[in-house]
Amino acid sequence: MEVKIGVHNATRELVLESGQSPKEIENAVREAMTDQEGLLDLVDERGRRVLVRTVHLTYVEIGEPVERRVGFGTV
Repeated sequence: MEVKIGVHNATRELVLESGQSPKEIENAVREAMTDQEGLLDLVDERGRRVLVRTVHLTYVEIGEPVERRVGFGTV
């Protein structure tokens, strides 16, 4: 599952591949937004943790990964 996170005053978005379901990611974002600490905590497929303060979140896009095609033929 590809997750894109927009961060206030950052020129690039954070992109990670997560093994979590879209609903699990959505619940993590909603919980972080209501938590007093205001910290979004996600783990990517390699086990790396991404921590973002919710006051700096501009958006979180949850979607399927795009398969990259290799070669010159058209399908």
